[in-house]
Amino acid sequence: MKMTTEEAFVKTLQAHGIRHAFGIIGSAMMPISDIFPSAGITFWDCAHEMTAGMMADGYTRATGEMSMMIAQNGPGITNFVTSVKTAYWNHTPCLLVTPQAANKTIGQGGFQEMEQMNLFKDCVAYQEEVRDPSRIAETLARVIAKAKRLSGPAQINIPRDFWTQVVDIEIPEPIEFEVSPGGENSVAKAAALLSGAKNPVILNGAGVVLSEGGIAASMELAERLDAPVCVGYQHNDAFPGSHPLFAGPLGYNGSKAGMELIKEADVVLALGTRLNPFSTLPGYGMEYWPKDAKIIQVDINPDRIGLTKKVTVGIVGDAAKVATGILNQLSDDAGDAGRADRKARIAQTKSAWKQELSSLDHELDDPGTTWNERAREARPDWMSPRQAWRAIQQALPRDAIISSDIGNNCAIGNAYPDFDKGRKYLAPGLFGPCGYGLPSIIGAKIGQPDTPVVGFAGDGAFGISVNELTAIGRDEWPAITQIVFRNYQWGAEKRNSTLWFDDNFVGTELDMKVSYAGIAQACGLKGVQVKTMDELTAALDTAIKDQMENDTTTLIEVILNQELGEPFRRDAMKKPVKVAGVSKDDMNVAAE
Repeated sequence: MKMTTEEAFVKTLQAHGIRHAFGIIGSAMMPISDIFPSAGITFWDCAHEMTAGMMADGYTRATGEMSMMIAQNGPGITNFVTSVKTAYWNHTPCLLVTPQAANKTIGQGGFQEMEQMNLFKDCVAYQEEVRDPSRIAETLARVIAKAKRLSGPAQINIPRDFWTQVVDIEIPEPIEFEVSPGGENSVAKAAALLSGAKNPVILNGAGVVLSEGGIAASMELAERLDAPVCVGYQHNDAFPGSHPLFAGPLGYNGSKAGMELIKEADVVLALGTRLNPFSTLPGYGMEYWPKDAKIIQVDINPDRIGLTKKVTVGIVGDAAKVATGILNQLSDDAGDAGRADRKARIAQTKSAWKQELSSLDHELDDPGTTWNERAREARPDWMSPRQAWRAIQQALPRDAIISSDIGNNCAIGNAYPDFDKGRKYLAPGLFGPCGYGLPSIIGAKIGQPDTPVVGFAGDGAFGISVNELTAIGRDEWPAITQIVFRNYQWGAEKRNSTLWFDDNFVGTELDMKVSYAGIAQACGLKGVQVKTMDELTAALDTAIKDQMENDTTTLIEVILNQELGEPFRRDAMKKPVKVAGVSKDDMNVAAE
């Protein structure tokens, strides 16, 4: 069939149900953006490509539907690097479209020229360049299929002079691959180990959320064994929080109950998780990863199995199907050993942690440091981060989708939120990009317009994405609610400075004259500032109603004291020593 290359491209997008594109308009992509409206594809014109990519990530994570990142070749495309790498470690199947400088001039150092394939080599699950205009639909269909199968972003690179050409082409039908239930022998070995376990523990990761029916399958298996279920760092939505077997998130500022329970495990089923190192670091001064337990690791990617932890059984497969396969092969008496004691232990451990968490008001200082004590003395009437999180929990709807950002105050809140369903918690993931909270929740709202959404960010990280306030006030954009924790500092780095650099605060202080609520108002949005727990609960309650009933976006600026939580990287930092020493007197200043 005769058509233009841009028609072939867009028809292929339609065949795969890709309805949303995020980016900034540019001449290299205008031949396809011109026909987006007639194709039923919405182009969301953002304020910056990095945050546009995070919107795409949030959209896909909240809906399970692929979306697209696209921008002008060269500098527009380079701005996507951070968000694409974020999507990679979030296992988000997004389509990255990178229009390339024209073939006939590339290599001459022309306008906006960049080697875009090498740029993303380490950031995508798959990449391919269109070699001939007649292959544009074939290549695009394969890139989309790879993104889905590998559960990660995939890149198609297209020389811009391949547009506006007439080709004789056939639009390929989408190919869906059936996911694997795991190897027959490995599933049987896993079932045998769990059948004989006295203290089995299940650890759910992102793969459980991404797998169709993964949470339900893990719940059925957990109930059969009466095994507590922990979730990986930043995957609080991988098991229902109201379930009596839910033990909470591991990792940084996670659930002490989950850590205490997995510490006693004799068999751990790590379901749909790559067991990344950061997720199993000690917490609350506790080395909780069980040294002598048998580990069963299930992951869709064989390269991740056994990479960070010694495993007894490795299973390459889909989390839901593997969990069901294990369940069907359990012995009749699986879970009976110590069942009553185990259930009592789970309930008691969870209750104790819930009481402790609800009573926590302030952050501790390490021996020899006094920053948190000084912070409380300096602003005795200001809220602490934990008081703010408790106030938020009072007004946060149970069905809300929330996002988080990188930073000390967001991290302090890691143990608080839990959910009834998956695809509810959009945390930035292990690439750790600042600025994720606002754009990801915007993408989630675009994908789930009937669900309340709340974004969270510290004031340092929020400054990186604040420019999107200039975009989202337009009539076509949906309303969201954004909370900004305002403590006027880069908190994580400041805590490092108190521990290892003798309170030498280089680059950690933010401008106290800036008002993010004021910026929101200047952008035509609603901005409010709160200073007490009651004010915060009331403001969030009102903002949610305004979002859902009045199509109003609200930014809530939460004024906090400067207390600082546990440092991110105790494992990677130590106090430096001075050997040669440095002095400003040694600076070589050029003569005037």
